[in-house]
Amino acid sequence: MNHYETVFILTPVLSEDQMKEAVSKFEKFLKENKAKVVHQENWGLRKLAYPIQKKSTGFYHLIQFEGEPSLINDLEVAYKRDERIIRFLTVRLDKYAHEYSERRRNKAKNKETSNA
Repeated sequence: MNHYETVFILTPVLSEDQMKEAVSKFEKFLKENKAKVVHQENWGLRKLAYPIQKKSTGFYHLIQFEGEPSLINDLEVAYKRDERIIRFLTVRLDKYAHEYSERRRNKAKNKETSNA
């Protein structure tokens, strides 16, 4: 099993509920295909570097997961079929990137507990 990170941008015309439904659809897709979702972050509405489909903003979402390499092609086909996704990128994390992401998550978790 490899470690992966996928970031996708949802169209900004979606409501909060529609955005959450789209994210849960892809999380469910990963779980149905025997991937283990390790972490996810909602980065919120952000400005795009350049207009895509005449839109200048989008909802960014990150999902880190463990899965088989054959899953990636199916996931990207699902992204392409969903009209709410305007861009996506999936990368395999090497051991250094995986360690960095774990440290970053732990640091954020420690920060949350100290503020509570």
